[in-house]
Amino acid sequence: MTLIENQTILGPLDQIPPGEGRTFTVGGEQIVVFRLKDSTVRALGAVCPHRGGPLADGQIDARVVICPLHQHAFDLASGSCATGAPDAQSYPVTVDDDQIIVLLGS
Repeated sequence: MTLIENQTILGPLDQIPPGEGRTFTVGGEQIVVFRLKDSTVRALGAVCPHRGGPLADGQIDARVVICPLHQHAFDLASGSCATGAPDAQSYPVTVDDDQIIVLLGS
């Protein structure tokens, strides 16, 4: 992992298989990065705000992740919860030259 200003390079995209998520610790925060089947990436806080479930272990599709503990659905782009739990934190994330880059803070 490399920190450049507010950006953290997490490493190559291929470390996350399509359709899965991986948890990283960035600036003391647990962040899960999901690689969708079309190879786009999304990043959320890794811990479900409802009861601390590991969102990286949840089921994902093109729009949401389902927490494996209580089946709350979180929008992958915004972190908003459609099922009544508090929203998850979302983070700007991109891929540049096959490297995953997440932005923390402003």
